[in-house]
Amino acid sequence: MILFIQCVVCCLILTLAILPAQYKDPINMIMSYPPKIRQRVEELPQYKGTIKQREKVHVYKKIFGLIFFVIVLSGVAYLSGCRSFGTTFVHVFILFFVVNIYDLLVLDWGIFCHSKKLRISGTEDMEKEYKDYMFHVRGACIGVGLGAVVALLSGCLIHFWLAV
Repeated sequence: MILFIQCVVCCLILTLAILPAQYKDPINMIMSYPPKIRQRVEELPQYKGTIKQREKVHVYKKIFGLIFFVIVLSGVAYLSGCRSFGTTFVHVFILFFVVNIYDLLVLDWGIFCHSKKLRISGTEDMEKEYKDYMFHVRGACIGVGLGAVVALLSGCLIHFWLAV
């Protein structure tokens, strides 16, 4: 039951972390948009150089996020009773996997693909590209891989922390 509640809370946190900023200014999440839309945005005069600037920031955010999630999810797993590499790995992977599937089904397919408010000015005619469901599936597959890495590192962190 605790894992279920944690999954719900994590999905809620993800939603609150992403949607308000994306609705306020869709260009904030440009690195998560399909390639053809990013290409069009780069060609628009009002966004010239935007993607190149945001790529560096995006990479730093990903690295910081990886470290942050390893630490936070290790703590969550520990507080949930996980005291070994295996239990921590499974707990963290399930959390990450559930949030990843929620992101795919609700945020990507349910909201992003259908919300006109998330269209970047100058790309409104790219309906097919905005509804590229396979782009989001590929992203979810990458997310599963990242989840495995976070779970692996979390398991190692708990294992070595308790060994000391």
